[in-house]
Amino acid sequence: MATGETLKGKVAIVTGGASGIGRAIAHAYADQGAKVMVCDIDEEAGEGVAADIVDSGGEARFRHCDVGERLDVRNLICATTDAFDRLDILVNNAGIVAGGDFLTLTEEDFDRVIRVNLKGHFLVGQAAAQQMVRQIEAGGAPGTIINMSSINAVVAIPTQAAYAASKGGVKQLTEAMALSLAPYGIRVNAIGPGTIATPMAGAVNSDAAAQRMVLSRTPLGRIGQPGEIASVAVFLASDAASYMTGETIYVDGGRLALNYLAQRPVKAGEEKKK
Repeated sequence: MATGETLKGKVAIVTGGASGIGRAIAHAYADQGAKVMVCDIDEEAGEGVAADIVDSGGEARFRHCDVGERLDVRNLICATTDAFDRLDILVNNAGIVAGGDFLTLTEEDFDRVIRVNLKGHFLVGQAAAQQMVRQIEAGGAPGTIINMSSINAVVAIPTQAAYAASKGGVKQLTEAMALSLAPYGIRVNAIGPGTIATPMAGAVNSDAAAQRMVLSRTPLGRIGQPGEIASVAVFLASDAASYMTGETIYVDGGRLALNYLAQRPVKAGEEKKK
């Protein structure tokens, strides 16, 4: 592991850290010198991420946590401070989807998505902020919180009503948190990914037609990688972003700027396959 200095000595919690974007952020933070508490409900995968970081020379622990359960969240904060003495960075990344036509979307699925994606951000964000304020009052430096929003906070997919609602809520929650915590010097920002090559992308990872649909609305002409989101998370957690709060950075290959179908170059041999 080529350890950097950007986050040296910082302590970070990454929720949803067992796979995808969360896993990439956990590794990126460790690479930059942070001590990482990996949080997820997938214990086997989460333990594996923490073990990989340790094997690479970093510091990491794993903690099972249901972000929609207040007691689990309180225990996560306590486990982090017990292990590493303090908390400097929270990445609120845990999220789920529940697809379906709006007319048939069940109340249970809607509640499940909101519970994890929005309520979870509130519960973990509040508990982390309370810990950070205690540290400030004891003479420590302010921390930072990064929420994981989505381009679906701005645009919507008709079969993902619950997800779009939750991410729109995360955007507004981020702004409210930023204003509330600014007097303490605690910064709160969000990242809004476009389509990223993670398990949550579903058919886009393997279905050619789904990939073509995504690329038709992505000016850069490719799917994003988890590491590209992780690099933004490193920036937002660093002193380089010290005057940023209440912002959402959209990392989407240009999709939100698009007002027409993107022109994608035809690859060699592709015309013959049609």
